[in-house]
Amino acid sequence: MMLNIYFERMKDLLGDDFEKYIATVDKEPYRGIRVNTLKISAEELLPLLPFAEEQTPFAEDGYYVSAEKLGKHPLHHAGAFYVQEPSAMSAVTALDVQPGDKVLDMCAAPGGKSTQIASRLSGTGLLWANEVIRPRAHILLSNIERMGVKNAVVSNMEADKLADRLAGFFDKVLVDAPCSGEGMFRKDKETIFEWTPEHSSACAERQKTILDASAAAVAPNGVMVYSTCTFSRDENEGVVEHFLQTHPEFELVDTGCSFGEPSRFGEGMQYARRIFPYEGGEGHFVAKFKKKGGKPYKGGGYTYVEPPKEERKEIDAFITDILRNPAFRHYQVIDDRILNLPDVELLPDMSGMNILRAGVKLGDFKKDRIEPHHNLATALTPDQFKRKLILNMNDNLTAKYISGEELEIDRWIKGWAVVTVNGITLGLGKAVDGRLKNKYPKGLRTLPWKDLQI
Repeated sequence: MMLNIYFERMKDLLGDDFEKYIATVDKEPYRGIRVNTLKISAEELLPLLPFAEEQTPFAEDGYYVSAEKLGKHPLHHAGAFYVQEPSAMSAVTALDVQPGDKVLDMCAAPGGKSTQIASRLSGTGLLWANEVIRPRAHILLSNIERMGVKNAVVSNMEADKLADRLAGFFDKVLVDAPCSGEGMFRKDKETIFEWTPEHSSACAERQKTILDASAAAVAPNGVMVYSTCTFSRDENEGVVEHFLQTHPEFELVDTGCSFGEPSRFGEGMQYARRIFPYEGGEGHFVAKFKKKGGKPYKGGGYTYVEPPKEERKEIDAFITDILRNPAFRHYQVIDDRILNLPDVELLPDMSGMNILRAGVKLGDFKKDRIEPHHNLATALTPDQFKRKLILNMNDNLTAKYISGEELEIDRWIKGWAVVTVNGITLGLGKAVDGRLKNKYPKGLRTLPWKDLQI
């Protein structure tokens, strides 16, 4: 019964294009990857990936792929690419992030759009990635870490509380709101049987609340993009219309994008874009707002305090032992965790906020030593380390390392070393007497990718 209601809604939505939509229902879903340009260029990566196909229309670094289970590929472990549904890349493209921007991703988990923003920032500006559900916030943090993002703050806060604290702070804000996920039905066919009109309506109300709260965080003359992966008019144009009625300080503007098609529903809605499965992606909706004036951020900036002299001396000695050219300036120690902060001149006052991490975690103070953290490896390039084990994605040693095994190595390598794969840092190990003690995080270990026949 619910399935019939869903298809009747789609028929009403699409009119003459309904048959094109129906023709896609039983076809294989689109699969894609996005090159992580913080670590590698497309020209360098694509020859290593025989399953990569043509570029998607939704992002310049996005490509269709013909393989599944790519999360076990060594270059995925190394953060060379992010597995992402092609049309999901459209929202960040519409946001038009520029180097130096301060950008908020309000509903950021699992991190596809946040790491896409980070690639566009190219290590400049500030990315603030927020997720209200704590377990999902940790998944977000893991992906930001894997992709080597150094200029990010990851928080776990309600949208209204975060936006109130940082009112008028961000040049650009992305609200990829939780939705009924109708654009994911081809990818996970069981979910279509769980769809109800009531769930879609409930999503629309939640989306209005999140978008309303997020508006406060936008700086004067700043931009906000609202997106979903659903087709519902209530969750898309309905939310946009409600927002414009309650926020006259914003106007709907052209996304500047040509993918998909203009929205057919409502006055002025042609500025919004819709993507259906017959247009190269599983489905997405994107609308872009410009803030007309408004009040700038009035909160204080971040007050940086150097660690105590002896503590700083220990950290410097630890970093100098591992790295050739230490690139860290703003150490912060929190509960024995050693961090290097993003550009402190760009940071707001974060006191009392639920921050999972700001910047890069370098290591942890232990009883009689400092132990490096996995993030130290993922955030840097191989040439920055004094000792490295150079591997190729097809090496048997690479598969052993990713699955957590100790490795037999040259005896001259002693101490902490970075493991690299095809010129990208993968993780850390400690070399002792010709053995590399594996420090790849247990939660990231997988069986060898070769067994997947991709």
